[in-house]
Amino acid sequence: MASAGAGATATHDSTAAGHPIARVLPLLSPAHLDRDFDYLVPPELDEIAQPGVRVRVRFAGRLVDGYLLARLSHSDHTGKMVKLERVVSAERVLTPEILKLATAVAARYAGTRADVLRLAIPPRHARTENGGSKKAAVSSSPGSPSPDPTLVTDSAADAVGPAETPNAAAAVADSPDLPPVGDSATGADSAESAAADAALDHSVDAPTLGGEDEAVDVRDRFGTARTPSRSADHVMAAGVGSESLSADSIESVEDGVAAADGRGEMEPEGADAPVGERAVVAAESANIVAVLADSGGIGLPDGVELRPWERYIHGAAFVSALGQRKGVRAGWQAVPGEDWARRLAELAAVVVGRGRSAILMVPDQRDLDRVLAECVRLVGDSAVGLAAGLGPAARYRRWLAALRGTARVIVGTRSAVFAPAVDLGLIAIWDDGDDTYAEPRAPYPHAREVAMLRAHDTGAAFVAAGFARTAEIQAVVDSEWAHDLVADRAVVRKFSPRISAPGDSDIAMERDPVARAVRIPAVGYAAARSALKEGAAVLVQVPRRGYIPALACAKCRTPARCRHCNGPLSLPDGRAGHRGETAHSPACRWCGITEAAFRCPACASRALRAVVIGAARTAEELGRAFPGVPIRGSSGGAVLDTVEPGPQVIVATVGAEPVLPGGYGVALLLDGWALLSRADLRAAEDTLRRWMSAATLVRNHGQVIVMAEPSLPTVQALLRWDPVGHARAEVAGRAEVGFPPAVRMAAIDGTADSIAELLSAAKLPDHVDILGPVPLPPGARKPFDSGDTPAEVERMLLRVHRTAGATLARALTAAQAVRSTHRSDAPLRVQIDPVDIG
Repeated sequence: MASAGAGATATHDSTAAGHPIARVLPLLSPAHLDRDFDYLVPPELDEIAQPGVRVRVRFAGRLVDGYLLARLSHSDHTGKMVKLERVVSAERVLTPEILKLATAVAARYAGTRADVLRLAIPPRHARTENGGSKKAAVSSSPGSPSPDPTLVTDSAADAVGPAETPNAAAAVADSPDLPPVGDSATGADSAESAAADAALDHSVDAPTLGGEDEAVDVRDRFGTARTPSRSADHVMAAGVGSESLSADSIESVEDGVAAADGRGEMEPEGADAPVGERAVVAAESANIVAVLADSGGIGLPDGVELRPWERYIHGAAFVSALGQRKGVRAGWQAVPGEDWARRLAELAAVVVGRGRSAILMVPDQRDLDRVLAECVRLVGDSAVGLAAGLGPAARYRRWLAALRGTARVIVGTRSAVFAPAVDLGLIAIWDDGDDTYAEPRAPYPHAREVAMLRAHDTGAAFVAAGFARTAEIQAVVDSEWAHDLVADRAVVRKFSPRISAPGDSDIAMERDPVARAVRIPAVGYAAARSALKEGAAVLVQVPRRGYIPALACAKCRTPARCRHCNGPLSLPDGRAGHRGETAHSPACRWCGITEAAFRCPACASRALRAVVIGAARTAEELGRAFPGVPIRGSSGGAVLDTVEPGPQVIVATVGAEPVLPGGYGVALLLDGWALLSRADLRAAEDTLRRWMSAATLVRNHGQVIVMAEPSLPTVQALLRWDPVGHARAEVAGRAEVGFPPAVRMAAIDGTADSIAELLSAAKLPDHVDILGPVPLPPGARKPFDSGDTPAEVERMLLRVHRTAGATLARALTAAQAVRSTHRSDAPLRVQIDPVDIG
């Protein structure tokens, strides 16, 4: 091991004589060892020891995995250097783009590159790697040579590796305070690293189109040539500038609140676009194919239709800009009933038609299968799916296909954001508000933020799509880093079902005075009966599965808890009377012990009442209300992907609603209070997203009835179908109280002593707000893996302005490095902008 510089040289007669030094990143857990180290390359490994390969190196007397980052001609280290132990494989799995992205993600989330690379690169499967198809002649970057097609097995690498050096371990001290041997991060930083650190504090201005685009008199929002019939005040550019990637590059473009200051009042979401604007949109879409042909000599790929994109203002121009290889960025709000999987596949096909690659991210396997089927129909075998549910061999095979350039469309869940796509042209994320995009492993990055970092660095197009909109995407739209891709209000009304809430008018209250007090009012039963009579299906969405998942004292409303473990008591299926009888013999949801003689600790009452009704009890009640009608459930481990048309009632939990060809006739959204009353920063945003996802499954002449208080802003946003307006209100509200995305927030979880130790070692930025300690959010996993979990685990919150976000992350990274040198054994977790704040 050694550091970079001019000290150590090689004398063996091979090509290694020119570049005998291998700079390696060992995959080590301690934060203070997140550095590059230099090793000598033996002559027998010179040919396959290329940048990007997996290697095994001797570190502190033990063999560790690592990645070879570069081959150098000299090193700063003047002492003895250790040789590479072996090259695991000649496959260059770490591309320069992914390494740069991993560095930025680690800096953004106060983590280590080793942790990020564990998320980005799947474990090697030797048989798949050696038996796979030959790599396509595509390099990971323009001008770079193609990867070496030579493949070696583990045993072969062992055969060519040098014998163990008896004193090689002496190159690294056994103490945690290691000398700076091979550490290019301390005192020997490269110019590129220094430039990246300096760029952390830079803001990103809204990029503009330049160069050849200036020759066009007028261009639309996405940079596509169009008839100059609009005033210049309405023309906005969204091309890709030459900004370099930094961990803070998204901070300024996400800061929609600060960026919106001084820009005047925004146009209300409900205002229709001017007639002249709609005429311009029609005119630009009429010439879209000609623009594509002029720019590249080819038109739209087979199977891609422009007519569906004409529903959206500048939609055809957006497709045209993709076809012209421009890095456009948009927040796309799909109209109700949109075939969103087909639309995403069309965007990917346009990008692939220009010789580039696309990454499409979806929340779960159901959506992955749907989008992948559409992509295969348009681009054939060039589309692959990446998901955690795949076996090691299948996943690694498809990942290699992306690395080698044979797969041009990668559809996957959150880990697909790191896929090594060759010449990335588009990265799209569907329903970015889903909590599955938040990585549960260190350094806990969010796929949406990583996607924006990658799109900003590579110049790829970025699309955040969904029926609803998160506050984070609205912030970047407000900052003009991305732009709206929405439909005209008349188009939204055309495709939306009729949405109402019980008791939303005086007339409705006169007809049914108890409409707001009962779980399913008369209007809901009447709408369901009418739909079933017409032969249509009815969708019933409930927030909780099970029978009666939560109980409380019938007298004082105190939640019923288990005497043994203090867990919540519930009533499993079949243990209660059917017609309002008092529940008996509840069971603990945690330990499973039956509580045969419950007595309220507050008032000594033995009576229990249901706090919330689960899906099983709902299906039971609906079965009695609609005798002879099939009642089907979709929740938990029995999720239905699709159902056949016909008169039936589908009872589904949120997120498990099956797709029905032709759409449902009626949707009943029950227990809205249970979703809205959660003690969560994102409760309203998530509730609207759940409701809209269910409402889009209803045909446009159907009916949606939401059982919630009509005056609530979230309910009003659903009634008007105004996700953008709701997102703007969320951004403004969070800015007022100081919550993300208006600020950058770090959550530190651990014991009081471990948190104090970290904060004492951290040089926090000025004007940091220290909030807490506060309890962990309900259901949050503790940062302790062993059975010695302390009883008290608390959370400390650090809040700074977005411009100081990178400084805060660097301070926490340095503090963790200091703490790891002290060999502190108390686990600690640091998260930047966690989904659940507490």
